[in-house]
Amino acid sequence: MAATNNRSIPTSLEGQGGFVYLPLIAGWLVPGAGHFLLRKWGRGALLMLSIAGMFALGLAMQGKVYSNAHDILDILGFVGDLGNGLLYVASRIFGLGADQVQITTGDYGTRFIVVAGLLNVIAAVDAHNLRTGRKA
Repeated sequence: MAATNNRSIPTSLEGQGGFVYLPLIAGWLVPGAGHFLLRKWGRGALLMLSIAGMFALGLAMQGKVYSNAHDILDILGFVGDLGNGLLYVASRIFGLGADQVQITTGDYGTRFIVVAGLLNVIAAVDAHNLRTGRKA
């Protein structure tokens, strides 16, 4: 007798073809977009507001947006900033974010920006897990 797999695709995704990584990529590029593609409107809106809000607050506090990395802590900050997707790209294009932190609140702002990026990566992975049926 063959063993059965307990993991099944949710009924809302049965027979739905397509690129299973689309919610992951869309969710990384635009916060909440992966959940919007899956018709999880409330979760997507909450993620979009919280991630964009944290990013905007970080910029308002004159936080640093990393453009390059010189040591291990800068590398970690740079990777966290890349997690913001198009928000990071837009901030670099328009020259937003301090090059050097001048005031104490700027250091907190830098952390807000990095944490927004990390939260966005987690949200994109969550959208992918919803799409593949690993999570309900």
